[in-house]
Amino acid sequence: MRVLFAGGGTGGHINPAISIADYAAARDKDFEALFVGTRSGLETKLVPKAGYNIEYIEIQGFDRKHILRNFETLRKLAAARKRCRNIIREFKPDCIVCTGGYVSGPVAMASKTMKVPSLIHEQNVYPGMTVKGSADYVTYLALSFEETINHMRHKEKCVVTGNPVRSEILKADREKSREKLGIKKPFALIFGGSLGADRINDAVIEILDKIVRDDKIELLFGTGDRNYEKIMNRINEKGIRLTDSVRVVSYIDNMAECMAAADVVVSRAGAITVSEIAALGKPSILIPSPNVVRNHQEQNAREFESKNAAALILERDLTPDVLYDKIMSMIGDKNTLSRMSENLKPLAKTDALEKLYELMIKMSKGETR
Repeated sequence: MRVLFAGGGTGGHINPAISIADYAAARDKDFEALFVGTRSGLETKLVPKAGYNIEYIEIQGFDRKHILRNFETLRKLAAARKRCRNIIREFKPDCIVCTGGYVSGPVAMASKTMKVPSLIHEQNVYPGMTVKGSADYVTYLALSFEETINHMRHKEKCVVTGNPVRSEILKADREKSREKLGIKKPFALIFGGSLGADRINDAVIEILDKIVRDDKIELLFGTGDRNYEKIMNRINEKGIRLTDSVRVVSYIDNMAECMAAADVVVSRAGAITVSEIAALGKPSILIPSPNVVRNHQEQNAREFESKNAAALILERDLTPDVLYDKIMSMIGDKNTLSRMSENLKPLAKTDALEKLYELMIKMSKGETR
């Protein structure tokens, strides 16, 4: 099976595509993949690192504030569609898989022109403009949440697959992870993403000394690479003495183990993060970023909160006291933790890769319905 993948910009769009490709490659000895991306996104690093070839197009989003700039956007879109048609003509894919980002738009459009079956995958509860705009051109709309169907025009194309979850997350074991990490007490894991989150970081700094002095829990705090030195300087200025039980790191490279070991996870509410939290059944405190398109992180967090599967703190309400009280009240209430874990089960889609692969096989065989 030959598959053309399109996804770009952030890891949230690229990593799902790579996970799908890896899953297919492990099951089909004749599998071939080609990625389409832009030179300005993380795909320039992530795709070659994963061992796949990539072609580049030039595309940008529409600017709602500066209307005149959209003439340039339309010019680039027309050129990108032509380029995508040529890529499809040369690669001859059996099907096309788009996982979001601006690059998915012209690829989805070209798939219909070139009569190649395609799907586009939406990671979030509320669909982005690219996904909604691509609905007319694709064969399937692969969704991560049932709720998303209510926001789509072509409901007949919708298939709820869930978000692709990394195999290491699915295989992670709580007790083995706690033993390996040396966790002896209730354990809170806090992170704001690979780049960090300033408001979360600021709040955590203010509660670290109290957590050290209380000595009731263990805590691992991932600051994000760009913030680590600044945060450590602030911790030292405050005279906070970190211990083996309260650790601060720049980047958590064993996330599967740390999440599996945690009693409570404090994080942003990106689609992949909340899907991994659900897959592991981890009670969480979600602090959605307000600085994302169409506020999709809050939509994700509210979906979990509405099912009593997570606690929600909006960034505007985030203070050190609020964060400390929420962590300690949750971590000390085994009944609440147990209920949250149970309520996460219906939200956990652990077979997303299998479902997406099945759709790819159907498309490649021409069985599109």
